[in-house]
Amino acid sequence: MGLFALAGITFSSWLARIPTVRDLLDLSTSELGVLLLIGSVGALLTVTFSGMVVQRFGSRVAVVASTVVLAVALVLMGAGPSVGSVALLGLGIFLNGVAVALGNVPLNVESARVERAMGRTVIPQFHAAFSIGAVAGSALGATASHLGISVAVQFTAVAVLAVVWRLASLRGLVLPDAPGDRPRTPSRLVTGAVTMGRRRRIATALDSWREPRTLLIGVVVMAAALSEGSANDWLSLAVVDGFDQTEAVGGAMLGVFVGAMTLVRLLGTRLIDRFGRVAVLRVSGSVSIVGLLLFGFAPSFLLAGVGIVLWGFGAALAVPVGIAAASDDPMRAAGRVAVVSAFASVASIAAPPLLGIAAASTGARHALVLIAVAMVASVLLAGRVAPEPASNDDVPARHDDDEPLAHLADADPDPYGAIVARHADHVTARTRSSRRRRLLRVP
Repeated sequence: MGLFALAGITFSSWLARIPTVRDLLDLSTSELGVLLLIGSVGALLTVTFSGMVVQRFGSRVAVVASTVVLAVALVLMGAGPSVGSVALLGLGIFLNGVAVALGNVPLNVESARVERAMGRTVIPQFHAAFSIGAVAGSALGATASHLGISVAVQFTAVAVLAVVWRLASLRGLVLPDAPGDRPRTPSRLVTGAVTMGRRRRIATALDSWREPRTLLIGVVVMAAALSEGSANDWLSLAVVDGFDQTEAVGGAMLGVFVGAMTLVRLLGTRLIDRFGRVAVLRVSGSVSIVGLLLFGFAPSFLLAGVGIVLWGFGAALAVPVGIAAASDDPMRAAGRVAVVSAFASVASIAAPPLLGIAAASTGARHALVLIAVAMVASVLLAGRVAPEPASNDDVPARHDDDEPLAHLADADPDPYGAIVARHADHVTARTRSSRRRRLLRVP
């Protein structure tokens, strides 16, 4: 949860200083939009192979690699505006997108393992920690701006904080024995049973792109990311332009949206445990639709505020539910989480320009109503997030370079136990046969 909060801090502390960055480099709105788009492109390119990195090398290696890239990115993002270099800033934003995409997959995979080990829903609380971190990061950026601290000093300090915090968390990051994650075999079989060959690991990650269920879960996550991301990008402006409010009021209403999401993520886990993923996702999508329509067409600012709250409530649980559904099979979790994260990245790339085009003709407030179309799709596809039943048909074929006995671990969660059971059945059958022969023997 601390690492999720740290992700929110690093993310929002940079976004809070965008006005300063724009002024230092004298950027136009379109130029700033292109620079922000570069970060989304970096995230999209990275998320396509981040699942393979986690599958092949493990979560710790992926987190360390993302930490190094993040530190370099933050330093460049601070140095670029300070020396008047748009190129340095663009490179930093691109690397920041790479670091975020590479780090999100292992964090989501490990949070799903924690949930399986605890036996109850906790993933939304991790995302709530991100939201809390985002609020703290925004406050950090605003405080630094108020005190006249340069972006170079602030971003470098955040980079040092991120490196120290992440490296200190590595020891406890990976849960070694989450139930269902590893076959229950004696030590003499574990070495071969739990280790997949290089080709198998890469193939498992790539196979996720051909799974209909995973792709449809990706659509659900994309709709949720579109809903949440559009609020972050456009809600403040929609309040200012649509209701003739001040910038401070617009920012406060964005805070109301984030607060509503955080509250539901903290308290909504029991709803998932009691009613199931599918029902919660359908209700969430429906509440989002009502909130969006109320915000877009409310005759008064008060009713629009109610719509913002409902919108935040509905947007809270969709992404955590999608991540949990993609992580049902621990052996395929990394690849599947990478796929649904790629869909979320597509939403972050497509939403700003598309909504900008719509806002030019209808206004930002009415343009946001278009998100309701994506939420309808999310409601219709809610059945896809139901827990995946275990099936031997899902076991990938063995490759020649797999380690010995790996196919036993994949085909049976307890191959040694199965061997013992078969041997016991054989002994029982022989004993019964012997007894029958003794009874039929004539003295």
